[in-house]
Amino acid sequence: MAANRYQVKALAELSGVTVRALHHYDAIGLLCPHQRTAAGYRLYTETDLLRLQQILIYRELGLPLEQIKAIITDPAFDPESALVEQRSRLAAHARQTQAMIRAVDAALDSLRGEKPMNANNIFEGFDPKRYEDEARANWGSSDAYKESSRRTKNYSSEDWARIKSESHDLMVRIAAHLTGGGKPSDTAAMDLAEEHRLQIDRFYYPCSLAMHRGLGQMYTGDARFEANLDKYGGGVAAFLAEAIAANADRG
Repeated sequence: MAANRYQVKALAELSGVTVRALHHYDAIGLLCPHQRTAAGYRLYTETDLLRLQQILIYRELGLPLEQIKAIITDPAFDPESALVEQRSRLAAHARQTQAMIRAVDAALDSLRGEKPMNANNIFEGFDPKRYEDEARANWGSSDAYKESSRRTKNYSSEDWARIKSESHDLMVRIAAHLTGGGKPSDTAAMDLAEEHRLQIDRFYYPCSLAMHRGLGQMYTGDARFEANLDKYGGGVAAFLAEAIAANADRG
């Protein structure tokens, strides 16, 4: 690393983080500058800048400061591995976003009469309820499927947007816990698994711990479910399945 040093005002201007926020990060032990001037002013090194970038990435991914601190202060935390994993997730999200933008553009072209509608193009990038026919064939007679069908048929587009946002946020936090070196048996991981169970319980059907354990087994037993979850990062499906099992054991 070069010998560049930044006082708090300079870092605030460089990063867009307020001076007050940087002081708060220091006070809670999240980002403590490596050096100080003779007068006691904070001096941030390039190592500190990289740590601040990690904090901002995790903030963008929806993690609270307490969880970010737990992740990046863990002795097993590897900043390079975290960045590689985060870049992969961001790139995947960018590709999906670009595909959805192309689909919206195709719809606009059709509405404006500029191009005839291509039915294949207007759904590009979207991730609707997959495997619905298979689910109906396998579980259509179950109480859970019937309850899920009853609830979801009344959901508005705003409801679905909220559900998708909450589910995405949770999966991002699960992936971040894995990337940060967390273990499926950690209390934090089990708490995330419990939040996952309660989302299912709230949005779709009553989901007991035993039922949730079965879902976790399906996440790794079916390559399609595994691939869908692993979009958030390699090993996320297996990590979640193990955390679900640990949470079920915890009761």
